[in-house]
Amino acid sequence: MKLPNNQLPVLTLKKIVHHKKVVLVVHFTYNTKIKELIKSIGGYSFSYTLRAWHVEFTEKHLTTLKTTLHEKVIFKEDENLHKTLLKKHVKEQRRLSEENKEIIRNYVKYLKGKRYSESTVKTYFTFIADFINYIKEKPLNALTNRDVELFIEDVFEPRGMSISSQRQLTSAIKLFKAFYPNCRIENIALTRPKKSKILPTVLSMEEIITLLRVTQNLKHRAILAMLYSAGLRIGELLKLELKDIDIDRKQISIKNSKGRKDRNVILAETSIPLFKHYVTSYEPKRYFVEGIKKGTPYSAESIRSFLKKCCRKARITKRVTPHTLRHSYATHLLENGIGLRHIQELLGHSKPETTMIYTHVAKKDLLDIQSPLDIALKRISKPDKPKPKLGLSGEY
Repeated sequence: MKLPNNQLPVLTLKKIVHHKKVVLVVHFTYNTKIKELIKSIGGYSFSYTLRAWHVEFTEKHLTTLKTTLHEKVIFKEDENLHKTLLKKHVKEQRRLSEENKEIIRNYVKYLKGKRYSESTVKTYFTFIADFINYIKEKPLNALTNRDVELFIEDVFEPRGMSISSQRQLTSAIKLFKAFYPNCRIENIALTRPKKSKILPTVLSMEEIITLLRVTQNLKHRAILAMLYSAGLRIGELLKLELKDIDIDRKQISIKNSKGRKDRNVILAETSIPLFKHYVTSYEPKRYFVEGIKKGTPYSAESIRSFLKKCCRKARITKRVTPHTLRHSYATHLLENGIGLRHIQELLGHSKPETTMIYTHVAKKDLLDIQSPLDIALKRISKPDKPKPKLGLSGEY
């Protein structure tokens, strides 16, 4: 017996990026028959994060789903279902020849021989591999600057890559030219776009305290407290070992950080009870914060994920990342009278110009400046002058 439309279950279909893949997501109120039908199609899996069934998005999967559930459900399609999503976070299968693969491997060895950091090598490898994948069958010795420009126009722009990423791409190409001089790319003609002069997002001290208070999970609270109180980069926190935390001296040793530098930072006295409670409860073996398996580092994705949830709980509407806590640490130090030279040392900046950006967001001196409007109103309201009948709000 066919049910009338108003009694049929509703399936909402969405297309999203999930775990770096474009997937078809199927939302519906729990229904055993619908669940079994979807499982019978094959390829679908249930995500507890999405609270829905999903499969790799293809027109074939979409058509099969609609055919299988035809007249059994009402389909409600999301507006993005037939749109092309930006693929900034989507990992696509590269189609590289064995010869080009070998050249890329040797390029990576070249970068490692130049003692570039693991992070830089990984980034440059990704850009060069994507670039060579883009030029397809064109011989590498025939590459020109125009090929680089077309790659930026056809791949970088649609992916929504940042100016900073484009600057890194230019550096990767320049190094590739040095490694593979047979190509026709001219280093001199390659120019990096100017850096964006965007002021960092900073949380107030009150927002920091609220954020820590709403973070119920002890491990999560210890992570956020460490990021803020020591001004650590997320990579520094993930590599931080217990042996490098000296409670007696209230110091933390950061080893082999950005630019292959070591430095010491302050362990906040007020964070020590939290630190001890966390270590006693979770018993990490090697790292300050570890994954499910003891002795292995925690993941950056997990930190970003719970930080986002905690910010919602704290009703913080600013866009907050783990690096925001580092920005806030530096700004609050400056507002409390700590000199730029000391802040530069604590942050591990090579150049003072990098630290100078916090002078643009610190409020210490700005709070002493009066608006001309306030000065004007104060002057006309002096006792020796007749008081006007109305102020800005209609009265004083």
